[in-house]
Amino acid sequence: MNSTEKSAGNPLGYVPVGSLLRKFAIPSIISMLVSALYNIVDQIFIGQGVGMLGNAATNVAFPMTTITVAIALLLGIGGAANFNLSLGRGNEERARKIAGSAFGALVIFGFTFCIVIRFFLKPVVLACGATDQTLDYSLAYVGITSLGFPFYMLATGGNHLIRADGKPTYSMIMVLSGAVINTILDPLFIFVFGWGIRGAAWATVIGQIISAFMVLIYLPKYMDGSFHRKDFIPDLTCLKSIVSLGSAACLNQLAITVVQILMNNILRHYGGLSEYGSDIPLAVVGIVMKVNMLFLSVVIGLSQGAQPIISFNYGARKYSRVKEAYLKAAGAATVVAVIGVLCFQFFPRQIISLFGSGDELYYKFAVKFFRIFLFCTFFNGLQPVTSNFFTSIGKAARGVFLSMTRQIIFLVPLLIVFPLIMGIDGVMFAGPISDAAAGILAIVLVIKEFRKMSLLPEQEHD
Repeated sequence: MNSTEKSAGNPLGYVPVGSLLRKFAIPSIISMLVSALYNIVDQIFIGQGVGMLGNAATNVAFPMTTITVAIALLLGIGGAANFNLSLGRGNEERARKIAGSAFGALVIFGFTFCIVIRFFLKPVVLACGATDQTLDYSLAYVGITSLGFPFYMLATGGNHLIRADGKPTYSMIMVLSGAVINTILDPLFIFVFGWGIRGAAWATVIGQIISAFMVLIYLPKYMDGSFHRKDFIPDLTCLKSIVSLGSAACLNQLAITVVQILMNNILRHYGGLSEYGSDIPLAVVGIVMKVNMLFLSVVIGLSQGAQPIISFNYGARKYSRVKEAYLKAAGAATVVAVIGVLCFQFFPRQIISLFGSGDELYYKFAVKFFRIFLFCTFFNGLQPVTSNFFTSIGKAARGVFLSMTRQIIFLVPLLIVFPLIMGIDGVMFAGPISDAAAGILAIVLVIKEFRKMSLLPEQEHD
């Protein structure tokens, strides 16, 4: 069968793009939203049960969570991509080695990261921005949640590997189960048992253990039960291939970590020089970032849903369908981002109140930060979709570059320079300028790519 015949027989090549996008994007959006809930639920219950300093402590812990996710995506997404490529080429033995190496490496890296964090707990917490008032809360929260890092890493990476084995529903249920357990245990541990921030931490860890346990339950069924114990010993050749394809997702998470640590320390310093003090900005920014992640989860889910459609049709030389898939995904993502902007502009006090109460100075800073820092969030509907678009058509370097623009190339320099001129307000204005710059760059690059695509010979539709 030639490539044209294969293309004609694959639904990705002829089913209406809108229908395909809904089919692929909805499960991905649900999984992304559930993942975001881990942090949101903790933030809400800690805010209500512990208060502002508890929220500040979870913000201090957030960089360690993103590092855990970065390693999990490196091995999970890289492993899943290589697994599917090997299966597509008919090499089942290599596919089994790839998946086994990824699972084995997830366990090894998870326990290693846990040990390192626990050994250097206090220096790490201080480096992530803890203040004198939040130090005890941060040590308690991170000290417990670090025990869950191996399980969280296995669950997050295993989610992608199980989906690659053709079980997207099971992978979604696996993530959802952990989040539901976390949601149930949070109020029980915090309010009923009176464990405070330690209760929230244990609720998170138990939820992660449940999700990881579901990964372990599935392993005997992986590839129809063809796994052997030796397959879980990481193979260096396989790991090299895994890291190659998983590096883009990993680098994006690490960029978030760098920005979070930098921002926490800048807020601690310049907040101490302002009327707000150091702890109010730390607490508020942790909430703002996690609320924004809910909207970004939908956007990222849309971009992931568009990826197989874009990749297949680009390979099949059906460029009009490639453009249509991108435009529909980018359009939907922009609508979501605009809704986010409207919520941030008109209901900031109501949103911040969900996460506990504070004095009037606390609300003053929160409202101001929401409205200024997230003013250009509507551009965030374009940048992730465009970055994923370039990766989908095989231009991974450009995709990685775009994923770095907002966090590293634009935001980091502005976070350093603006506060020197404007004090803590400089942090707020760095956000919308970096969002706008990254969004405009994404538009320019995708227009250039569309023009190049228009010059390529296109396969005629049936």
